[in-house]
Amino acid sequence: MAAISPSPNSGVSSSDFVLPDEPPDRETAEGWAQWRRSRRSFVAAPFLDLRTYRALSPRDKAFHDLHRRATHANLPMLETPMSATVSRLLHSRMQTNSLNAGPSTRPGVMINGGGNQGKTETTAEAAASFEEMWLHLRQRCDPEPLPGVRDVRCTVAYVQTPVKATPKATCESILDFFGDHISRSATLTQLIRQVRTSLRDHRTRVLILDDITRLRMHRVDDQDTLDLLRSLMSMRVTLILVGVGIPKSGLLRGAQRDATGQWAFEPYALDADWADDETTQTERRFDLADLEPFRYGTAEDIAHFVTHLAGLEGQLRLFNARPGMLTGGIMPEYVYRRTGGVVGYIERLIGDGAALAMDTGTEEINEGVLDRVLIRAGGPRRDAASGEEGEVPPQPASMKGRRKPRNKVLDDPGVPASSTAVT
Repeated sequence: MAAISPSPNSGVSSSDFVLPDEPPDRETAEGWAQWRRSRRSFVAAPFLDLRTYRALSPRDKAFHDLHRRATHANLPMLETPMSATVSRLLHSRMQTNSLNAGPSTRPGVMINGGGNQGKTETTAEAAASFEEMWLHLRQRCDPEPLPGVRDVRCTVAYVQTPVKATPKATCESILDFFGDHISRSATLTQLIRQVRTSLRDHRTRVLILDDITRLRMHRVDDQDTLDLLRSLMSMRVTLILVGVGIPKSGLLRGAQRDATGQWAFEPYALDADWADDETTQTERRFDLADLEPFRYGTAEDIAHFVTHLAGLEGQLRLFNARPGMLTGGIMPEYVYRRTGGVVGYIERLIGDGAALAMDTGTEEINEGVLDRVLIRAGGPRRDAASGEEGEVPPQPASMKGRRKPRNKVLDDPGVPASSTAVT
């Protein structure tokens, strides 16, 4: 990391501004712990009025501008009514399951929603908050590990389902999180047994499988995938599956909603070679939670959306910003039309708009600035076939006109135009 300090008595900030380094790899035990401890460590740029800014030295101006850009690039994830509902369900399920001393299978949770809707971050934040609470309780209530058990405690394990997923590859991803040695000759049954051992020895309470709909249920190994999920449900951890379009993915094949709205599954097959008396007598159950975008159909919906925009507005560091910049006039309607109420697109539109406002010197966000922001789907490690990128809302007409014209070389020219035709 590179630290940049303003000049003494500059009035900018007494603390050093640290340029972002490589983010922690949450798919490893060490990386997850590092992310959990540092996830709220970013300090936004201080508010300065234009008069104070102009009085700064060129060096301090450059420092403050860099800090402002970093602030706009790291807009905080704000809680929404939808994410609050999902977080409450997750925390309740994780806490209840972890306090359950019985041998029964713990019910899991499925988080379903469209791309760029904040499913992963909502789930990760809820799990990190639970882990902090659980580690605090451990200091007073949790006994020391038994002899022979690993002393590295991993209360939460976060695993991304491989893009080309198989049950065996999924098991290997779980073991990679713990840094366990994996024998390439191991069978699926052996890998499942090794996963059980790792979860028990690391005293893992929550296992998150992200992008679970990468599992293709129409493939030859779809029955093995179902067997794997059934086995994970018997590991006495809270299993959280996160994905796009879960109800239609095939993962719920053979399941039906009961009177409470939960998904109930058939018992384990008695001929499964890894089954035991406990798992064959236990049905697995999931709570299915949908993380939806903002709506704009009722006064209450609009109020929630405007409140979210007001929260983002308070995070911007633009010199010509004014109260109601994002919430006044037709701006909420404009932002909703551009983003469809998807929280990821809202953050991207506003963040990129703030950067453009600095580049152009307008130092405020308006429709003219946002018209020049193109929302692009995709990013690293996303699987378009699984719907992870989401659907990009229509872009402004002014941006559509910038598209490269279609190649007309092979078009039929038709009847030659007369010399009097208007060209």
